[in-house]
Amino acid sequence: MNQDINKALNLLKKYSGIELKIVNYEEEKQALQSALKMIVSLSDHENLGICASTEKEAFNTLQNYLKALGYSFNLEKNLLFENKAIYLKFSTEKMSYYVSDYQGEYRGVLITIFADLQDEIIGTYGYLPLNLFN
Repeated sequence: MNQDINKALNLLKKYSGIELKIVNYEEEKQALQSALKMIVSLSDHENLGICASTEKEAFNTLQNYLKALGYSFNLEKNLLFENKAIYLKFSTEKMSYYVSDYQGEYRGVLITIFADLQDEIIGTYGYLPLNLFN
């Protein structure tokens, strides 16, 4: 495996798990952004799962992540859970999303990577910060 890919995967794995790891410094944020962008660039498609306190926060997070990862998608927001925590799942393969209410306490972004030719990058990473690409 390429050393840069290995380094990116190791960084993403540090931010993976049940407990959200806080990004404390701008250098950390930029390193995490670069690592995620690299792995996404090697993938075939991704699913983003966003656990947020409100729909507005979830859709803003999704829009920021999609833009940063090179996707152009005009989100039509159907605000059904205006003041409730939600789970927003987006498929870059289908370019569609699903929204449901969310009772859990976790907040952040889970990204599942799919790749036919790059087995080493396949996996789910996160919870990544909601504001990673703000």
